[in-house]
Amino acid sequence: MREVVIIGAGAMGCLFAGRLAEAGAAVTLVDLDRPRLEALARDGITLVDDKGERRIPIRARLAGDVDGPVDLVLLFTKAMHSRSAIASAAHLVRPGTYALTLQNGLGNAEIIAETFPAGQVLLGVTDLPADLETATRVSSHGHGTVRLGSYRPDGEAGALTAVELLGRAGIDAKYDRAIEVGVWEKVAFNAALNAMATVTGLTVGGMDTPAGRRIAFAIAREVAATAAAKGLMLDLSSIEGKIDFALTHHRQHKASMLQDRLAGRRTEIEAINGAVAREAQSLGVAVPVTATLADLVRLNEPV
Repeated sequence: MREVVIIGAGAMGCLFAGRLAEAGAAVTLVDLDRPRLEALARDGITLVDDKGERRIPIRARLAGDVDGPVDLVLLFTKAMHSRSAIASAAHLVRPGTYALTLQNGLGNAEIIAETFPAGQVLLGVTDLPADLETATRVSSHGHGTVRLGSYRPDGEAGALTAVELLGRAGIDAKYDRAIEVGVWEKVAFNAALNAMATVTGLTVGGMDTPAGRRIAFAIAREVAATAAAKGLMLDLSSIEGKIDFALTHHRQHKASMLQDRLAGRRTEIEAINGAVAREAQSLGVAVPVTATLADLVRLNEPV
């Protein structure tokens, strides 16, 4: 893999674009924001990480202006934009072109499979830190990983090649045959903290109270029970440990879902708590805390 298209020029999109381009991949960053694209094409990406600060030239275009062939399409939009984003890349679909989602939430791989053959769809999770300081400047400090796998068994070769590509860019990436479990575990973590932060307006540390912990751990248990009904056994103790770590060590962090609400933007609630609640209902699993938090966030969603 060498020709890479990244859809979504936010913090994660710029971080991965910068790392991959720096390692020699031919990267095109795609977004709908013309001024942002013009700034990226003119100034490149300024990447600030533990190795220092450097400017990395980057191609930045509207999706319709990207020509193939492309080896990998990497999706980094908000989950509610997945369908329109991947549809904008439909003209790039060829045998051997893979699409990888590292987005938050459930259902992104299924949406990609509406445009790409299922055997060419990859999915994964990442906890790499990334902060977009300006339209062209992204910072990332500390360690993070990527776990990815294939949506269908016949996509395993593509997943392994994607792991190799990311590894060449200095990204700690691993192949995970049980990646659906990993996706659900990340959803459990996000569902436990993001919706509560959005409803209350609290930072992560502000939720470190007996009541906050009861709510967070109840949601984690409900997500794990829903996954179990699907035959996916989550590591609940690991999820609870990550929640505890965040409450204790990321006290000043403001959840991205809360940031979206404060900015008047739509949130990813339907792909996180909302998706779990819908899945649970179809399976006959009771998730009262998860469902209630989803409804409370919906009260403030833009019409």
